[in-house]
Amino acid sequence: MKGFDWREYLNLAKFLLDLKTSEVSKETLYRCAISRAYYSAFCWARNYAQRNLKFKPKGTGRDHIRLVEHLKKTEYKLLAAYLRDLRNWRNSSDYDNVIEEDVLKLRAKDSIVFATKIIQTLQ
Repeated sequence: MKGFDWREYLNLAKFLLDLKTSEVSKETLYRCAISRAYYSAFCWARNYAQRNLKFKPKGTGRDHIRLVEHLKKTEYKLLAAYLRDLRNWRNSSDYDNVIEEDVLKLRAKDSIVFATKIIQTLQ
């Protein structure tokens, strides 16, 4: 059985960013796009690091920080910084009550760019 293709979350993030609907607010779409972009990049990088860089996930929430720290010790330092920023934006999007819509829109766009770079580099 083939596992889930985490790039699908990145595709969903792109779709959400461009979606025109009156059913939900743009703020909701941006927040969801940021979250999906992060998880596409995190899961893709986690799996790559496990296969190729001797990363051993523990299956806990600490794996998010542990993966960034692990990548910092490799030639993928820039990707570690992207992943750190993506996680910070995702946390903010999921927990902060107030974020300016223009900030969310920019973060959503940048999240897609960063996640794309992570996935393309770790093929």
